[in-house]
Amino acid sequence: MTAVASRIGNINLVIVPSTNQDKAIEFYESLGFEKRTDVPFGDKYRWVEVYPPTGTTGIALAPPREGDPVGVQTGISLTTDDINATHAHLRSLGADVDAEVAHMGAPVPPMFWFRDPDGNTLMVVETS
Repeated sequence: MTAVASRIGNINLVIVPSTNQDKAIEFYESLGFEKRTDVPFGDKYRWVEVYPPTGTTGIALAPPREGDPVGVQTGISLTTDDINATHAHLRSLGADVDAEVAHMGAPVPPMFWFRDPDGNTLMVVETS
């Protein structure tokens, strides 16, 4: 196979299945995300996008297609400069977070996982 120069520049959005978009918006806003898009599409759907305040890649909270699972391992990794404070903050909000921050030692950064209201799993990683 011959290599071709890619025209792909950035990751714009990741899509997370959401069975209750209002509840998901409230949850992500409690984490400090901001809703930047909330518009109707199709005959009965809404397109919702939330972003970290300084982020350029957003999360689309989209209704799952019929038969598609919710409560998935999203593969989304979010960053923080203080993993312990972020973990404590999410716990104080009542979020479903891992019991403890994982400290595996260098070169792996401290991290923990949390689940949104639909059970979709995301990771938070401390950056230096």
